[in-house]
Amino acid sequence: MMPHMTPRFRVTTLDDVGEIPVVGGSLRWKPLRRTLDVRAFGINAYVADAGHDVVEEHDETGAGAGGHQELYLVLRGHARFTIDGEELDAPAGTVVFLPEPATRRAAKAAQDDTMVLAVGGDPAAPYAVSPWEHWFAAEPAWAAGDYDGAVATMLEGLPEHEGNPNLHYQLACALALGGRHDEALEHLGKAYAAAPEQVAKWAEKDTDLDALRGMGGYPIPAAG
Repeated sequence: MMPHMTPRFRVTTLDDVGEIPVVGGSLRWKPLRRTLDVRAFGINAYVADAGHDVVEEHDETGAGAGGHQELYLVLRGHARFTIDGEELDAPAGTVVFLPEPATRRAAKAAQDDTMVLAVGGDPAAPYAVSPWEHWFAAEPAWAAGDYDGAVATMLEGLPEHEGNPNLHYQLACALALGGRHDEALEHLGKAYAAAPEQVAKWAEKDTDLDALRGMGGYPIPAAG
């Protein structure tokens, strides 16, 4: 069914929320929050086949994260979580709540088509869309070679996340691939200013940025 949107309520099914391949393509993101335009909390679903990440390894303290408490519900299939190094078996129906943003978490699917629902929010602040959502949402355009489309999607996140090194870096990569080199240098400079060591490491072997290397204004000093 198509999402049913009215001022009073919005209805869809998880099966009808399209999947976007992210993180190399083996993880499929169902952008539930974007589909229904939820603004009070983050809510998304993830699908993966056996042996692949259904929750990528992360914590909620990085520049791309939202600093959220998170709750995961295994909707179907079977997952195996790793939480700060501790293994947790999670068949369908398992609920995992992580109150501390610094806790490292990951989960692998133990069965094909495993689906995990993730809900998150910062208990100390009004909800804001996490930076990562904007470059995940740009993946279809990026994969199709529509770099201008990918840039347009990511630029939607700048009013909330101006200065975020991850978002500026992703913008720099898409702009460089699309031939918009001056703009790419501008965003790469902002990313480097915000997190110089991290961005230098990302950029060192990133072929997306090859067109920028050697240009005047390339912001990252040569190693050594």
